[in-house]
Amino acid sequence: MSDDHSQHDPDGPHEGPIKTPKQLILAVLYSFVVPVVVIVLLVMYVTGSGRPAAGSSGLTPEAIALRIQPVGRVVVRDASDLASVRTGEQVFAAQCSACHTAGLVGSPKFGDAEAWAPRIKTGYEALLHSALAGKGQMGAQGGGDYSDFEVGRAVVYMVNKGGAKFDEPKAPATAVSTASAAK
Repeated sequence: MSDDHSQHDPDGPHEGPIKTPKQLILAVLYSFVVPVVVIVLLVMYVTGSGRPAAGSSGLTPEAIALRIQPVGRVVVRDASDLASVRTGEQVFAAQCSACHTAGLVGSPKFGDAEAWAPRIKTGYEALLHSALAGKGQMGAQGGGDYSDFEVGRAVVYMVNKGGAKFDEPKAPATAVSTASAAK
């Protein structure tokens, strides 16, 4: 047997995986870049567990509270509080204008004297009753939540713009006595 294969020559040529200066530069560069990238990715993985999915805010406390809020609320108002009583124009703008501005579903247009004339002839009480109870496709109070006094003010506001000369309804007696007692 030959001992040529088993002996190691300490002065002989050595070969490694890096043979050119370009390979040396790349090996040194990768030996720093790869560990840094791995460390950054690990940090993102460890700290990323509390983040919501990209583009999703559906599980935030505000979004959850908005989804589970009650459908309706009960609000108890004091009918004698004149400070919270809205004007006819305010009620019209908030509730009536949706249909009466455009004349939707057969409603008379706001300010159209010709359309309002036959309704004005029926009188204020008939118009108020129609507004409070509903008529045709209009729901009671036009679907709003207003006092009879506020709805009356809105009726007078609308029909007066349509050519009537109705007087503003008087405030309820309890409201007037409370307001005068406060002065």
